[in-house]
Amino acid sequence: MKNLIVIGAGGAIGAVGRHLLGALVVRHVNWGFPMSTFLVNLSGCFFIGILYGIATRYAWLTMEWRLFLITGICGGYTTFSSFSFESISLVRQGNYSYFFLYVIGSVILGLLATVAGIVITAGA
Repeated sequence: MKNLIVIGAGGAIGAVGRHLLGALVVRHVNWGFPMSTFLVNLSGCFFIGILYGIATRYAWLTMEWRLFLITGICGGYTTFSSFSFESISLVRQGNYSYFFLYVIGSVILGLLATVAGIVITAGA
């Protein structure tokens, strides 16, 4: 039960963070491209890479902290369902160039952001 509370608390923080960053991006960027989810997911990939790197190097990041930070915060912050919905919406609108840019960019840049987070923590 304690693990569920830890994950839930982290998830709430992540979801609020996603909403705040999303609202900020939407206020300043008005494209037909889903920049809000794109930036949230890339920054979440980078953050999870950092946490993964730290977790593999240091014992002080206990399983409870991993559940809170990685499963909770990162899981609540990033959003595959929004990515999927927005991708399909781009196709339905006939905006195929943004669709391919969004899907390919999200996957490739997301993986690179995760690797960058891991590499940054390699010397920590």
